[in-house]
Amino acid sequence: TRCPGSALRRGRGVRSGPGPRCMQQRLLALGRRPINALVDITNYMTFDQGRPMHVFDAAKVSGNLTVRRAREGETVLALDQREYKLGPNNVVIADADGIESIGGIMGGEHSGCDENTTDVLIECALWDPMNIAKSGRALGIITDARYRFERGVDPEYMVPGLERTTELVLELCGGTPAKADVVGYKGYQPKIVDFPYWEVRRLTGLEVSTEESKDILTRLGFEVSGSGESVSVAVPSWRPDVGGKADLVEEVMRIHGVDNIKPAPLESHAAVNGKILTTLQIRTRMAKRALASRGMLEAVTWSFISQEQAKLFGGGSPALKLANPIAAEMSDMRPSLLPGLLMAAQRNADKGYGDVTIFEVSGTYENDRPEGQRRVAGGIRRGTASLTGAGRMWSNNLKGGGKPVDVFDAKADALAVIEACGLPMGNIQIEQGGPEWYHPGRSGTIKMGPKVVLGYFGEFHPSTLEALDVSGALCGFEVYIDAMPEPKKKATRTKPALELSPFQAVKRDFAFVVDKTVEAGTIIKAASGADRKLVTGVNVFDIFEGGSLGEGKKSVAIEVQIQPVERTLTDEDFEALTQKIVASVTKFTGGVLRS
Repeated sequence: TRCPGSALRRGRGVRSGPGPRCMQQRLLALGRRPINALVDITNYMTFDQGRPMHVFDAAKVSGNLTVRRAREGETVLALDQREYKLGPNNVVIADADGIESIGGIMGGEHSGCDENTTDVLIECALWDPMNIAKSGRALGIITDARYRFERGVDPEYMVPGLERTTELVLELCGGTPAKADVVGYKGYQPKIVDFPYWEVRRLTGLEVSTEESKDILTRLGFEVSGSGESVSVAVPSWRPDVGGKADLVEEVMRIHGVDNIKPAPLESHAAVNGKILTTLQIRTRMAKRALASRGMLEAVTWSFISQEQAKLFGGGSPALKLANPIAAEMSDMRPSLLPGLLMAAQRNADKGYGDVTIFEVSGTYENDRPEGQRRVAGGIRRGTASLTGAGRMWSNNLKGGGKPVDVFDAKADALAVIEACGLPMGNIQIEQGGPEWYHPGRSGTIKMGPKVVLGYFGEFHPSTLEALDVSGALCGFEVYIDAMPEPKKKATRTKPALELSPFQAVKRDFAFVVDKTVEAGTIIKAASGADRKLVTGVNVFDIFEGGSLGEGKKSVAIEVQIQPVERTLTDEDFEALTQKIVASVTKFTGGVLRS
């Protein structure tokens, strides 16, 4: 099946001198170097008739030529003076001594024709386009023969092509031809395409009569069967590019005249304010804008990484390994954006730019199915590239800059993406820890509810950085944009009315003694839930650990903002609210109010 047919003819008594001047000039105009008459004829046939040919020196062939698969480890010295190692996926033409030609791609040096050639074997064969493409890609060979065979040649021209080549050999080199030996070819079965004539108007806007459409296709070699508005069209053997009715419309259009198509504006099928982009597209744009506004530079990294890097970040499965990677370090589809960003930051650091902050919003791959491709916003900060500034400038130090980036910088970036995508921040939960490539004590997981994981952030594990050969203060994050739930549809686009309270806001400070294992987020959540109408904000402003608190204890101080809405609160109201806050924190954390 990889060689549907072959034709071979022997020629005796040929004289292989230089080709005629006119043929040499034409080959030179095509960028091809004339060699000798026999080789020039095969090159001429390739460009003149679109039919690659090959001529063997019969005196250098031992026994009969056969078409077969190469054996594992077989080698051949090709006409480009390079030796190629072949395998069962490669189809070759061989004699009793070994391989003489890589079928459909390049001939061998051993049986090539020169000025001493007197007997030739003229070969004309058909090859499987897919196998030629794969073999040529695997071997790294680009030739005129491969270019044509992998796109398809006219199968019906195999024998006529052999006859035409024989005529040129007799005319330019003389000799006596033997009878052609044709093997394997079973004839051409034309492809039948159902063609409704109205497709011409639907796809091009041209008003072409059925009679003209039929006449155009017939003159181009297509056989039209049937009558009425829909017919069956048999595709000729020399048109492997025609595969469907749209291709037939193109044939009618180009002969009728593309210049006959009158320009017309696109019709508007939706309201002016209709939603065009999908939610995922909108959130992708908003994520990019949010990160760029935080001083991060957008990077575009390769979707392919090495297997070692993929395994470090939870990937490396066989299903995501490339069959033909363009480089050894690009063998697997990436399971994460972070390896590419980390390596990009290290390349900048190696060139003297250590304070780098970059991001990317693109695809990662969990498996080889469509749903396995994720839309992720990821970014890293290196050195001192925090939001407040970078470097050792005194002004940066006054503003809190100039210090190495840490987990809180990555957390702020990740939450900025989630907020820009329109998710209610009151429903976001932060849990300690993350994947194994993050530092276990300096990382976090972002969730919405108990099951929906929106992303991870943190400083990277030292062993991960060591495996990547990356150094420096580094933190990063990844937010799964496609994991965010769809927003609730509203009846109107009008923004809600702004409601401002005329009453003075009040702040109260609390300090709770809790176990060291209790997270500050749990305290914030408990204090906020004590009274959702009055409590409008809770912030942690101090954490203290000391022997006076007891073993395994810590003190967490929070600032609670209270905003009266209906009336000014009395001392009794504040006392009642304070008791509710203390009771709520005690219930959820087991902590007590620090005296």
